[in-house]
Amino acid sequence: MRELGQRVARQRLARNLRQTELAREAGVSRSALQRLEAGTPVGVGVLIRVLRALGLGSNFEALLPAAEPDPLELLESRGRARRRARPTARPDEPAEPWRWGDES
Repeated sequence: MRELGQRVARQRLARNLRQTELAREAGVSRSALQRLEAGTPVGVGVLIRVLRALGLGSNFEALLPAAEPDPLELLESRGRARRRARPTARPDEPAEPWRWGDES
C-alpha cells in the first residue's frame, strides 16, 4: 500500500494539485487522500475515485480483464452465458457423507 500511495502522491504533484484540490475533484475527504498517500489502507472506492480524478481510471480497469466465456460451455448452454457458479463434483467423495455406524 505504501508504494501505491507514493505513486498517487507523485501523480498528484506532477499535475501540480494540492491534496485539498484532488480530494474535492475525487469526491473524497482530504484525510482519506492523506491516508492513501501515506500507505494506510483505505477503501477501494477511495482509490478508484482518486485514480479517476487523476485520469488514471482506465489503468485500474486493466487489473481485472473481462472474463471470456469458455466455447465449450457456450455450446453446452446453447449460447447463453453462465449466470451462476456451481460446485464441481469430486469423483473421490461419496454421494452421502459418512456417519457413525456405517462401517459395514
